[in-house]
Amino acid sequence: MRAPIIDVHGLTIGWGDKLLQENATFRVERGDVFAILGGSGCGKSTMLRFLTGLEQPISGSIHIDGIGAPSLGEGRPQFGVMFQHGALFGSMSVAENVALPLREWTQLPPDVVHAMARAKLRLVGLEGAADKLPSELSGGMKKRAAIARAMALEPELLFLDEPSAGLDPVSSAELDALILTLKRVVGLTVVVVTHELESIFAIVDQCIMLDKETRSIIARGRPAELRDSEDPRVHSFFNRTAEAA
Repeated sequence: MRAPIIDVHGLTIGWGDKLLQENATFRVERGDVFAILGGSGCGKSTMLRFLTGLEQPISGSIHIDGIGAPSLGEGRPQFGVMFQHGALFGSMSVAENVALPLREWTQLPPDVVHAMARAKLRLVGLEGAADKLPSELSGGMKKRAAIARAMALEPELLFLDEPSAGLDPVSSAELDALILTLKRVVGLTVVVVTHELESIFAIVDQCIMLDKETRSIIARGRPAELRDSEDPRVHSFFNRTAEAA
């Protein structure tokens, strides 16, 4: 059996006296789309910050591809990250945004950087938008551009924070299809934070569900398994019902 691409053991995260999750242990297998789920305030997006080295855990370990997760600014990233609102630089063209990691972390000549940036935009269906500013793009196009930038250094692993947030159903479905295409064609492993049920059932192989009250992982498995859970917290999330008082 191949080693997991992400191995998290005994992870406790938070700041000072405020703990969000305690003693979290899980694995992400290579080639999976893996979702981190849960209600508001449970620490989903915060968990992503710790996994990507933007924050350091209180205790526990994170290994990515057998190596400890890096601290921010500790060398070339092992993965790509798409933040919830895209985080594109408004004064740069779409192609310049995608080229930024290549200029930052490689010594490639400008013409090669230019060609690689356009190749990544072609992969996400945005080659025709290369010279546009982010303000000229629709919400779905901004998300695609952010994914292209996250893929600039050709990582095996992508982290996506709420990729469907704020999108209409058609754009959301198109983004789901893109994620599945990248998984199949490029061989990516994707870790996604989301609460969108349609996306969860469309693209996710395995997931964990975080709970705010117990500060723990309360469920793990395939989406269909969690949908049929007897735990009322998990059932209400997957069936969009209110828990009984």
